[in-house]
Order: sequence, then structure tokens, then C-alpha cells
Amino acid sequence: MAAPKKGRRPTGAQGRPGRALAIILIAMVALTAGMFVSKQTTPRLGIDLAGGTSITLKAKSEPGKPDAINETNMNTAVGIIERRVNGLGVSEAEVQTQGRDHIIVNIPKGMNEKQAREQVGTTAQLYFRPVLAFADGAPAAPESTQSPSPSASGSGAPKAEGSKSPSATPSSSATSQGRAVSEALKAPSATPSPSASESKKADDNKATPSATPPAATPSATPSGDAAAAADLQAKFAALDCTDEKQRAAIKGAKPGEPTLACGKRGNAWGKWVLGPAAVEGKDVKSAKGVIDQQAGAWIVTMNFNDKGADAFAKVTGELAAKQSPQNQFAIVLDGDVVSDPSVSGAILGGNAQISGGFNQQSAQDLGNMLSYGALPLSFSEDSVTTVTAALGGEQLKAGLIAGAIGLLLVVIYLVVYYRGLALVAIVSLMVSAILTYTIMALLGKGIGFALNLPAVCGAIVAIGITADSFIVYFERIRDEIREGRTLRPAVERAWPRARRTILVSDFVSFLAAAVLFIVTVGKVQGFAFTLGLTTLLDVVVVFLFTKPIMTLLARTNFFASGHPWSGLDPKRLGAKPPLRRSRRAGSAPVPVDSKEA
Repeated sequence: MAAPKKGRRPTGAQGRPGRALAIILIAMVALTAGMFVSKQTTPRLGIDLAGGTSITLKAKSEPGKPDAINETNMNTAVGIIERRVNGLGVSEAEVQTQGRDHIIVNIPKGMNEKQAREQVGTTAQLYFRPVLAFADGAPAAPESTQSPSPSASGSGAPKAEGSKSPSATPSSSATSQGRAVSEALKAPSATPSPSASESKKADDNKATPSATPPAATPSATPSGDAAAAADLQAKFAALDCTDEKQRAAIKGAKPGEPTLACGKRGNAWGKWVLGPAAVEGKDVKSAKGVIDQQAGAWIVTMNFNDKGADAFAKVTGELAAKQSPQNQFAIVLDGDVVSDPSVSGAILGGNAQISGGFNQQSAQDLGNMLSYGALPLSFSEDSVTTVTAALGGEQLKAGLIAGAIGLLLVVIYLVVYYRGLALVAIVSLMVSAILTYTIMALLGKGIGFALNLPAVCGAIVAIGITADSFIVYFERIRDEIREGRTLRPAVERAWPRARRTILVSDFVSFLAAAVLFIVTVGKVQGFAFTLGLTTLLDVVVVFLFTKPIMTLLARTNFFASGHPWSGLDPKRLGAKPPLRRSRRAGSAPVPVDSKEA
């Protein structure tokens, strides 16, 4: 006779509930410990709960480019602004489009808000322009002096020393300023243009600080007639960069035209005559402020793409042959000069360093501007709205009250209808709440997740989803008891049927949350993320806590005996008496002849 085959464990197998409970207990302890170790014991709050600033930027049409405001350019601008703000450590900032030509930037309170606002408002394009002349931006005595400008060098070159407030010496009088501008504009045009890539690296180029007045030295500048030269000369002489209206009036020049520009060097304003743009900001591949390990000073490193490397090598080679200040190039962002380093030789290879007078903050700010400054559109601030922490606190309080009311109603329903089983549901909800809270707190530290009001709504909706899973399982157990089974086999036989229903239901909820997260932007994504997270945790809690707890409780006398307050009383459930067969399977009744009887 063949040996009997070993079959699968029967449906009513008890399993190992202790192992599952140990797993979820370890997970809870680990998450809680991680929360305290990371010193992030509360979830980070979004702008609508913690307060902050909301900035609305409006895209502006540029002359000759009526179709520039389109979906592609708007999305590109969103990405650049987001990287620029996040580069300051504002990981909770939200940047999104609204309508056809608006971008909304939400900056939470306390996350470098002031600094982020300054850089968000700096939304125009970035250019590298050769310097033609420089002077003090404010009316000053002829004897006033300023400290040297920073210098640019090739990667690996000796660093030039500069002052903490890099600047150049103004000309001694308006007459000498005008003479410098006039002679520069009358010189032949030699605007730098992209050239073929150089085959070798630059030699060590030690740049020298530029600290002399703009001399009346002929130089390669854009061509123009005498009237244009005189007009620009007059505007340069009359320009007062301490006047905000005058600073705004000189902005908006085309990249291929010479222009006037203002900028701050330390605490003093300066003014420049600049040639046409030699390199565009979009040709900067990366830039960052770092500390020079050898000199112990902060510098800014730049890396250009192929086009930018060729153009930068050409312009630095041409500028190096000139005298100060015409051996400098200005980094112009939003029409303002943010830096004007000098060079003493061509910088090849696409790698450059700007050194001289930087501290950590100024070096990182300049690196951030160079990395993320080249936007395809220009913007203006349409509105700025500040949400106070008090208003955010009121919204959070209202959300928590709504959640508490919802939870209380669920608990009342469970106690009235399920009695003793309500204890299982309540403890399971507590486990789910602990897991949700600790994970949200850790995600705030790890990926910058910020809890906003829609996310709180998602957590409230999740209470019903989790409670629904318990109800499905409890009803399946009751169905088995109604069929006449005792509690222990009923718990095990009900589980496979309830498990399928719970998984299908949670899969649909998670799928809806995933689709909502993908197709929406901004705060709605917070709702979708929280809903998806709590749906996954519902599966974890039901499988690793609720089911094992029911297996253990089925062994207790209170539940196994069907106590009236257990919620599993067979009489209240209308249970059928156990089915017992009086005959053996396969036996047939014996016929009886009435006559023989």
C-alpha cells in the first residue's frame, strides 16, 4: 500500500501568532527609536499648518518672442526654481504652475524664508558679459576707494587674493568715466563667440585683483555710431545706482547689446558698462561654493558644457590681454551684477574657479545662482501672501478635532455592534496610528515630507478604511459561527475569505491614491500620499496584528464560550445546531417488505 501523501496544512491551522506579533512589535520599537535618534519627534508641517509665504510669479512676454510662454518653458522654469530654492535647504517648498502663465512658490516658515524669497524673485536669465567700464554707483568724493574685485582662474590654478567685499576702484571723476566709455564704444566690435574646443588644459592662471579706475584704453567692444556712444556715455555718467527707480529703468537689455548695470560690492553700490553677453547661464553645467583645502578660503567652482567651455575660453583669452577693469567679466542675473572677477589668461577645459573675498554664505549663494539661474522666461512678482503660524495652528487644531470626532464615532459603533471585538479593533487602530505617526516623522527628516491639511484629511479617511478591514474579518467569523462552528475553527476558516476581500479593497484604494498622486500637483499630492501610506499600513496591521490577536483570543474562555459581551454569542447570532450525520457515508437503507412484517 502506498504511503499517504502529505497534504497542505488544513484551513483551520492555527499558525504561529506569536511570531507575527513579535515582528510588528519590533517594527514599532525600531521606528520609535529611529524617531528619537534622528531628533525628529514630530512630523514636519506644511505652509498651511506651520505658516510661511506664498509667492505668485507671472511670466512676461519678451519682445519678438510671443510664443515663449508655453507649457514646456513653464515646466522648465518650475524645475529650475524648485532646485534653486531647495538648494538653500528649503526641502518643503512647493513650486507649481497655475494656469497658463503663473507659478506658485510656497516657502514654509523658518526654512531660510528670506533668502529663498530673494532668489525666487531673481528669475531672469543669467549672462556673462565683458566689463567695459566701472565707477562708483553713488555720488561720492573723488578720493573714495573700494577694495579689489574677485578673480577667476582655471581649475588647479593658484588662487588670487581678494578682499571680503570685492569691488573695484571708481574713476576719479565723471569726465574720466565718460572718456572710458566713449573710447570703449568707438573701438571695433569683437564680441566673443563660441569657438572650437581647445585640445589641452589651461596653464596655471593666477588672476590679479582689479583695483584701478577705468582707464581710457581702447578695447574690443560692440560697434555703434557716435550718437549711440554719446547716449550711453551720458546715461552712464548720470546713473545713480542708489536710486531704485534708476536701477529698474536700465534693466531689460537684449543679450547682443551693450548695457548699463548696477550691483553691490560689499555695502557699496557700483555701476558698469557691459558688452554683449559672451556666455549664457544655460551653458553652466554646475557650480557650487566650496572651501579650498589648501588656502582655507571659500571659492566658487564652475563647470561649463561644451558650448560654454569654448565661449568661456575665448572671452577669457581676450579679456586677459586688457587692463583693469576691462580684463573682468560680469556675472549678470536679473540685470544686476552679482560678481565681476578679473582674469589674467585664457581658462580652458570648461572648469573655472572664482576666488577672493568670499565667506561661506556668499560663495554658496553665488554657486546656487550660477547653477540654477538660467530660466527660459522672465517673471515678475504678482503677489506675496504670508500665512501666520497662528492661522496654521487653528487649521491644524480643526483637522485634529475632525479626526477625533471621526475616531470617536467609529469606536462607538464598534462597541455597540461588536462589543468585546471592539477592543481588538481599537487596539489595532492604535497600532496603525503609531506606525503612521512614526513613519511620517521619519519621512520629514528623510525626504522632506511636510504634513499639510489635505494630508491630515487623508489620514482621517484612512480611519474608515482600516476599520472596514476589521469589520470584514469580524463578519466572516460570525458567518462561520452561524454555521454551527466553534470559535477556534471559525477564526481560521474565516481568514482566507476575509483576506481576499481585504486585499482587493486595499488594492483599489492604493491604486486610486497612486493615480491621484501622479496626475495632481501641490497639496492634493499630500492627500494622495497619506492615503496610500495608510492603506499599505492597513494590510500590515491586519496581517501581523489583528489576525494573530484573534487567534490568541479564540483560546480564551471569555470569547470561546460565546459570552454575551464578547460579540460572538451564538444565540445572538442565530447559530444553527451542529450538523451530525446518523448514517455512515456510502451505506444504503435496507428495504422492508410490509407483508413479511
